[in-house]
Amino acid sequence: MDELRLDKLHEECGIFGIFGHPEASTLTQLGLFALQHRGQEACGIVSSDGAELYNFRAKSLVADVLNEEVLTKLPGRAAIGHTRYSTAGKNTIDEVQPFLGYLPARQDRSLS
Repeated sequence: MDELRLDKLHEECGIFGIFGHPEASTLTQLGLFALQHRGQEACGIVSSDGAELYNFRAKSLVADVLNEEVLTKLPGRAAIGHTRYSTAGKNTIDEVQPFLGYLPARQDRSLS
C-alpha cells in the first residue's frame, strides 16, 4: 500500500519567505497567494524589523485576510509565511503556522 502512495506527488502546505526587502510581508503575501493551492484552510505571516517579531494568523484564504491593513502591521525586511493544509491535528487557529513563542530561559521570542 505504501508503494501506491509513493508513486504520486503529495503537496501539502505552502511556505514562502523573504529576507532583506523593505516590503517583505507584502512579497510574502504575494508568494502565499501563488502557493494557495497547497493549503486553503488557513494562513499566517511573521515578519521582523530586526528587533521585534510581528505575527498574523487566520483561518481563511490568503486573499480574504492578508489585506493592506494587516500587512501594515507586519513591518520589517524579513518575513515568512505559511498556508495550511491539515494532515494532522485539528482545524483550529492553534494549528495555524508560523508559530511564535516565548523562550523564558533566553528572555527571547522564538519562531517555528
